[in-house]
Amino acid sequence: MPSARDRLDERLNAFHLARISGTWAGPLMLASRPPDPDAIILTGSDCLAIARHPRIVSAMARAMEAAAVPEKQDRLEAEFATFLGASAAVLCPSGWAANTGLMQLIADPRLPVYLDERAHHSLREGAHAARAPVVWFRHNDPDHLRGRLSRHGSGVIAVDAVYGVDGAVCPLAEVAATAREYECLLVVDESHALGTHGPHGEGLAARVGADFRTASLAKAIPGRAGLIVCDRPEFVPYFRAEAFPAVYSSPLQPHDVAGLAAALALVREEDWRRTRLREITRRLRQEITTLGYDPEPGHAHILALGARSRTDVLLARDLLEQRGVYGSACFPPSGSHERGLVRLALHAALSDQDVDRVVGACRDIRTLCGF
Repeated sequence: MPSARDRLDERLNAFHLARISGTWAGPLMLASRPPDPDAIILTGSDCLAIARHPRIVSAMARAMEAAAVPEKQDRLEAEFATFLGASAAVLCPSGWAANTGLMQLIADPRLPVYLDERAHHSLREGAHAARAPVVWFRHNDPDHLRGRLSRHGSGVIAVDAVYGVDGAVCPLAEVAATAREYECLLVVDESHALGTHGPHGEGLAARVGADFRTASLAKAIPGRAGLIVCDRPEFVPYFRAEAFPAVYSSPLQPHDVAGLAAALALVREEDWRRTRLREITRRLRQEITTLGYDPEPGHAHILALGARSRTDVLLARDLLEQRGVYGSACFPPSGSHERGLVRLALHAALSDQDVDRVVGACRDIRTLCGF
């Protein structure tokens, strides 16, 4: 029997031979040319362009310099609950921790967990922590979900409101109706919808009656934390006492809490940022569709340029960078698109001239890559 060291060597060799030399045809997926000062960076998550806002920076600096009372986390949790129209909220060290801890507590070995095949991996890890059986259903297919429920019975349904790799939007109304019909708990990860969707940035799931909403607070609300909201106030102490991420992780630091509080205030006050992001998104979606690209339908600010091969994905990424537009080359396991894609994450700071440049770059490379 191979030793543990031998098995590790096998896995490392397989990665470097199959993944780098084969899948990526030599270059590392994350390798890219250094951006020029005027480059358009579409690889981040700061979609409202507030990560470096003076109010956030100042709030964090004051908290780091304070010698006495730290920022109150429970006060911020109450503000999030109010903003999202929920009875209770609990902050976590990360979005991953929010999902894994939540699923660990609400699933069990007798309760199936129904996951969209593109749902965030943390939801699956939480189901595994609960030792719950995982039942997959086809992406954004409520009819297939109903068939699975008819066979396996009531359980926990978990989906993303907006899927972070390609910007696909979940048919939440149908999924929520199905959850009610089969008396299931519904979990919606709002990481890519919180702050950007809804009349005031409250996301997409507030209106459909999800039992639990989660989010990574590292995107439209830029920080380093995770969030769970629900209408069960008794869940908060239960989570803090029983969820593995809450018990075995360090709490948020005072400067993290202060920065998140300032960011939430900006998201609530500055609707113009959402309006601008929607204008940019609408125009770019229309323009690249006219050019012959096929982005996921919907209104999300994440655009995916799919290619015929993984080599073409890397070529497209490199050609865009040569034109000053930086996107992310994505391959499994970051998404279920087997061939991979170039992901463009739009943000509210893009000017009309920036949008023109992105459209022009996409036009230039259209015939040079296998789109």
